[in-house]
Amino acid sequence: MKIKLNIKRHFSNILAAIVIFAASSELVAQEKKQNNLKSFKVVIEKTDSGIRMQSLKGSAWIDLEFNFEDDEVQAIDEYGMTTFDKIASEKDANLADFLFTITQTEKGIVLKGIEGTAWTDLSFYLNKLNEKQVIDQFGMSEVN
Repeated sequence: MKIKLNIKRHFSNILAAIVIFAASSELVAQEKKQNNLKSFKVVIEKTDSGIRMQSLKGSAWIDLEFNFEDDEVQAIDEYGMTTFDKIASEKDANLADFLFTITQTEKGIVLKGIEGTAWTDLSFYLNKLNEKQVIDQFGMSEVN
């Protein structure tokens, strides 16, 4: 009986150590990912003809304007509008290396971070004409 209790206690200790190790490894990986991100800043604005994006930092483009149907997805990288089959393979060290998609839905603007962002999903409303939201590699931001 004592042997079974000791085995159960050792097994419980080993299992607890594995869980703690796994959790701390994931936190370290997330921290490393965030430390490797290059800085970018984009202003997203609702216009009378659709969406306007203005890059303040980290990309080769300055202004992008597009009008798309609800639920249509547009990929954006440091070089501008793109498609998944035409993502730039050569990277410029002076630019942030990012890729996200933007979709306008009935519920607002939905962004999906694919590369170079600490976020995977951002959603927000731009209800009024000329209303703006700033995003960066960490999520929603302020213009500084």
